[in-house]
Amino acid sequence: MATTGSGGEAARTTADREVVISRVIDAPRELVFEAFTQVRHLSRWWGPEGFTTTTRSFAFRVGGAWDFVMHGPDGTDYQEWITWREIVPPERIELLHGESRDDPNSFESALTFEPAGERTRIVMRTLFPTKELRDEAVEKYHAIEGGEQTLNNLAAYVAERTRNGFTPDGATPKGVEDRWQARCSSA
Repeated sequence: MATTGSGGEAARTTADREVVISRVIDAPRELVFEAFTQVRHLSRWWGPEGFTTTTRSFAFRVGGAWDFVMHGPDGTDYQEWITWREIVPPERIELLHGESRDDPNSFESALTFEPAGERTRIVMRTLFPTKELRDEAVEKYHAIEGGEQTLNNLAAYVAERTRNGFTPDGATPKGVEDRWQARCSSA
C-alpha cells in the first residue's frame, strides 16, 4: 500500500481506491486481536448485521487462507477467500480478500490494533485495485456501512467475552473456574 508521511503524491494516488474504517473497542488489544486468529471466534462476529458464515477451511498463518461463505439475510450466498499476508501479533494483520484465491478483483486490507489505555483502536484500511471497484463496493455492496457493522459485531463479541471473564488466550482468570464449578455443583 502506497502512503507517505508528508501527505505527498503517493497518498493522493491511492485515496480514490481506499476505504478506511476505525472503531475503539472496550477491550485490550490482545483480546481484540485474538478474535481474528481462530475460526471459532470469527464465525461468531464476522460480517455485517444479519450475515452468518460457513467456513470451508481456515489456516491463520502467513500464506494461509480462510475459505468461507457469507450468508446474507436475504438468502444470498457470497463465496469469500482471504489469504493472510502479514501477521504481527497483536499489532497488525494484512490480508488479500476476494471471491477466490485467483480473483483478479481482490483487494488488500491492513488492520492495525492500537492500544488506547485499556481499550483498543482498530483501523481497517482497504485498498482496491481500481477506483471503479472501490466505488462499486461502496455503492452496490455498502462496504462502508458493512465494515462499520462488522466492527460493531466484533466489539459486541469481545465485550461479551470480557463480561464472561475470558482472557485473550481463552483461559479463565483465577477464581472464575472455581465459581463456575461451584454453580454447577449446587445445581
